[in-house]
Amino acid sequence: MKLLLKQDIAKLGIVGDVVDVSAGYGRNYLLPQKMAMAPTEANMKRLAEMRKHAEEKQRLAREAMKREAEKLADVEVTITAAANEDGVLYGSVGRKEIAAALHDDGHRVEADQVVLEHPLRQLDSVMVEVRFTDEIRAQVKVWVVRPKADDEDAAESGPDDSK
Repeated sequence: MKLLLKQDIAKLGIVGDVVDVSAGYGRNYLLPQKMAMAPTEANMKRLAEMRKHAEEKQRLAREAMKREAEKLADVEVTITAAANEDGVLYGSVGRKEIAAALHDDGHRVEADQVVLEHPLRQLDSVMVEVRFTDEIRAQVKVWVVRPKADDEDAAESGPDDSK
């Protein structure tokens, strides 16, 4: 079934694209949600201006992603997590925690852009990929460390002289 897209749809197309989709997907999702319409000549002319805006918006988004990937080139983030004596975490550090740490450092990274084969489960430093698009990627070093204990703070400040 050929349909004309009325809005951008990830991994399908942008406004004004004529796409070939399965009949069920078109009939049961795209048409009822008013995301697509029949690809008539009048409809195509009407969406031509919207397509220009969509292409410009997509170009600006790609430029912003490239700038963000360049800023992430030599970034290191530290995440504190509780662990046992062997360095095994009681929980794990996943994509959300890494994205939150990067966001706290002022980077625009979403959790779904962080690529992890499996959550981090021990104290270590790991290179993690941030994938904005298939072509735009960056590597970030993630340090997973123990939180600093109050006992260590007291030991570093010296003996208690309040007697």
